[in-house]
Amino acid sequence: MLPTRRYACTFSMLALLAAMLVVRDIPGRADPIPQDLGRFAVPGYVGTPAPSRPLTGASQPQHPYLAANGRSGMHADGASSDTHPYAGPLGRNPTVTSESMAVVGGECATLTFDRGGRIVAVCGTFSGFLVKLLHPRTLKTLAEHQLPQRPSSVDAITSMDLSKIFKDTSGGAYAYLDNRDRLVLADSRQHLLRIAHSRDAGSEWRFTVEDDWDLGRYVPHDCKSWGNLSPDGDCDPVTSVMPDWEGRIWWVTREGRIGTVDPAKGSVKSIRLQGEEIQNSFSAGPDGMSIVSDHALYRFDTKADGTPRVLWRRAYDRGTGSKPGSVNQGSGTTPTLLGDYVAITDNADTRMNVLVYRRKSGDLICKIPVFGAGASTTDNSLIGWNHSLIAENNYGYENVTSLTSGRSVVGGATRIDIRRDGSGCNVVWKSQERSPSTVAKLSTGNGLVYLYTKRPSRLGIDAWYLTAIDFRTGKTHWRRLTGTGLLYDNNWAPVTIGPDGTAYVGVFNGLVAVRDRE
Repeated sequence: MLPTRRYACTFSMLALLAAMLVVRDIPGRADPIPQDLGRFAVPGYVGTPAPSRPLTGASQPQHPYLAANGRSGMHADGASSDTHPYAGPLGRNPTVTSESMAVVGGECATLTFDRGGRIVAVCGTFSGFLVKLLHPRTLKTLAEHQLPQRPSSVDAITSMDLSKIFKDTSGGAYAYLDNRDRLVLADSRQHLLRIAHSRDAGSEWRFTVEDDWDLGRYVPHDCKSWGNLSPDGDCDPVTSVMPDWEGRIWWVTREGRIGTVDPAKGSVKSIRLQGEEIQNSFSAGPDGMSIVSDHALYRFDTKADGTPRVLWRRAYDRGTGSKPGSVNQGSGTTPTLLGDYVAITDNADTRMNVLVYRRKSGDLICKIPVFGAGASTTDNSLIGWNHSLIAENNYGYENVTSLTSGRSVVGGATRIDIRRDGSGCNVVWKSQERSPSTVAKLSTGNGLVYLYTKRPSRLGIDAWYLTAIDFRTGKTHWRRLTGTGLLYDNNWAPVTIGPDGTAYVGVFNGLVAVRDRE
């Protein structure tokens, strides 16, 4: 019965996509995300509140061209540590609020926070991504800026193939907030934008595009659109952007192009990794940029004129094909920088490995297999704190149709520590929590790791929970129901801990917020 149910759900989603031809998203919606009737048959809270046990140790260095650590992007900082310095909810009578951002879709994949604590988000809809300024408590939209529709959305509607959307990481999802509270992203037109927000004379918030660099000369852009349904050229979307420590803005494309923009001069320099694909974001340290393709991990700096230059390249085991739970054949991780090391995972066939290298030389420190044989992959960055890494198993998740009718993934999360003398790595703990696709986060302010979990249900109920586990021991402290049904599937969006201690989760229809009751 399960395959039949899955196809029925897929056809329903395709019908919704087709409806987008005649139904537009409604900006500024102010409605909670709908739940299905399953919410009455599952517990709202499981476990007990956790004690607050802040972590001590060296934090990531502050990137000079990014917003404060914990506020700047999907992976929290330039090192992609996926850690937040703020203490998230401890599970003390936690409340849940949500906001639906569109008629269909609306997932807020990237959350950043300006100096005033307001949320600057990128939310995906089928008619185009939206840059939104949100009130951190009410989730009310204060301002929004429409970005152009991605070619993958047009292709999905015309071909009735959902995978074209859910395997596309381009169009602004990997945006960052800079040191002047401006959001920087590359849109689906291959334009690099720097967008500011401010209040006008009437105290209304608005977005303003301060800078617009056209990358069209450097990136093929004959892409599918409603005015160009049969392109005959190449289309190479920009997948991610990040500044280096000198202030250049780096960008990467799906087909392996890597470039820089000098904001002062507007000059663009680029190279290409021939035959390699880049679907993840990348990381910036004072020693250069760490970028992973579907073949190898790289460390880059630039020549004098700003042209990217390879310092070292380390190929890894990319396996013989992509797995369910992977966007492509290769590592699903954004490189994580911690101390003298950089870490990724590979895509080995039997068991995925966590790989740790020395940042300066590229020497391999350890290769640790994780999760079960034949059911091991991740498409999320590793959490990195001091000498510790946490990996999450996404095997079995592909998109929002994957886990309907009460299904879940095999799951698992593992902590691995690099030995203090750099001689190798050890497994510290294993958790059996099933976190299908979220970018998990660590709150160093209280010592909790936050996952977004879904347990299998014989009743066919799709119940999603924010789950807190202990960083030190891997013990699960509590789970709080956020909602039931497909609209609460987070579909690769992260958990984000805000400056006020709220835990936010981007879900298919918008945004969920969990906070302890005051």
